[in-house]
Amino acid sequence: MTAKPLLLAVGLLALAACNKPAATPEPAAPAAPVAPATAPAEAAPAAPADAAAPTDRVTAERPRLSLPALDGSTYDLAAHRGKWVVVNFWATWCAPCRKEMPELSALHAMRSEIEVVGLAFEDIEPAEMKAFLDKRPVTYPIVIVDTYNPPEDFAIPRGLPLTYLIAPDGKVAKQFLGPVTAHDIEARIKQGS
Repeated sequence: MTAKPLLLAVGLLALAACNKPAATPEPAAPAAPVAPATAPAEAAPAAPADAAAPTDRVTAERPRLSLPALDGSTYDLAAHRGKWVVVNFWATWCAPCRKEMPELSALHAMRSEIEVVGLAFEDIEPAEMKAFLDKRPVTYPIVIVDTYNPPEDFAIPRGLPLTYLIAPDGKVAKQFLGPVTAHDIEARIKQGS
């Protein structure tokens, strides 16, 4: 099949997938001219480095993180070098996030070589978060992350929960998208030890 009929077929399929009924049938728009397959594609001009969309960010190999915690202290990831650190992006409205909290809390409390920090990725007031944590207490620090200005060295979460396991040298050892268990974390630590 040549490029022109293929593009037309894809376009018709896309239109058929749309369930919005039209008030009156409209005549089909003329097809855009298709460049021959042998024509070289022109490169788009490069965007300035500072114009990158924030969703295009990737997590740094050795991410930095220094933010105010809910208890008034400053959580500084670099201060925890020499330990495994579990950086858990979560939200109060996220059921899988709430489900993993007790296990992460126990891991933080029972394993001296593992630290956990919860990054609340939602628009919530500190008083609301404190009320939530009164009902669901955890042993690890909680940081409320500004969803409009998230930590620069971490990719913007595309789903929650999102957990990073940071090795004692500060490098990202593993990223978990979705619920994580203490067993998952301990198994990965055992691989890296």
